[in-house]
Amino acid sequence: MPHRTFLSVCVRCVVCLFLTGSLAYSGRTAEGYTESPGTDGDGNYTVGPDYILDPNLTDRGNPKGKSFEFTMRLSDSKIFRGDDATLEPEKKAVRKERKLFVYVPAAYRDGTKAPILVTHDGPSQLNLVRHALDNLTLSKDPNRALPAFIAIAVENGGNDGKNSERGLEYDTMSDRFARFINDEVLPSVLNNAEIKAAYPHIAFTDNPWGRAAMGCSSGGAAALTMGWFRPDLFRRLITYSGTFVDQQDDDAREEAKYPFGAWEYHSGMKLIENNEKKPLRIFTHVSEKDNRPNDPEETHHNWVMANERTAAALKAKGYQYRYVFSRASGHCDRRVFEQTLADTLVWMWRGYHAD
Repeated sequence: MPHRTFLSVCVRCVVCLFLTGSLAYSGRTAEGYTESPGTDGDGNYTVGPDYILDPNLTDRGNPKGKSFEFTMRLSDSKIFRGDDATLEPEKKAVRKERKLFVYVPAAYRDGTKAPILVTHDGPSQLNLVRHALDNLTLSKDPNRALPAFIAIAVENGGNDGKNSERGLEYDTMSDRFARFINDEVLPSVLNNAEIKAAYPHIAFTDNPWGRAAMGCSSGGAAALTMGWFRPDLFRRLITYSGTFVDQQDDDAREEAKYPFGAWEYHSGMKLIENNEKKPLRIFTHVSEKDNRPNDPEETHHNWVMANERTAAALKAKGYQYRYVFSRASGHCDRRVFEQTLADTLVWMWRGYHAD
């Protein structure tokens, strides 16, 4: 798969990211909402081996928004209570409560229906996202700007891999996690007393084109899965070092339909290629040294192969996608985020406008 090389630290290089300009889609979607983002920045790119922090991911002295933090008890959930039969809490501890981190940018105006970005493994890259919002919501360059979305970073339920709460939430091939975010997390943010005191009329858009999800590793797989199973809820998806491999619980009921978990997106069942194209905008990334299996025969656990094939499937199906391969980098490498995340967010939100 051919790749383009880019750096993202100066205006000259930014122009290089946006070379083509034909319309990608402009049909009626989301009850009459239309947008025409074009194809600028679509396709395959390579970064590294040297990395530089994008200035727009630093504090540039612009007005700051407000940050909030609160918790949700797992026992209060109707969707992820922490007591599923797939879990092995004696080996992989389950959290009693999860933290939520919310950032409302200075550009948000109380009472407007804000677009949102839900990020997994909170707080994760929220600090970088905050800087991007502070700097790029004020941008005068329409090709280098962000809408005033509210960022919501959600902590996972605990531990990692098969038989863990995090694995159950992120690696399961179903709409369960999307429902959890939509039905429980978002209302908890809107009803939080501290947030409502600061923004009495805070509201989120119902337009799925105004709802994004982002994660790394299994959190990245969760982002794609949210949109794949519920494009009526989330349509802008960002995955770094995506776990598009066989990491679904072996005793999960979803194994009957998706025996190799997220591996089925690109191989075996070829879900992306063999299903009708969905209304999604998708960013994917993999690092050169991303979690390669010790045994070459363990292809179902090869991160690089999985992400290369996922990108190829998205291209073949005609999705609006962006794929980044980062050289000399590791799993969820912070240097990759520091160089690319502003570009990723700008590309992801291209074409979006308020309802």
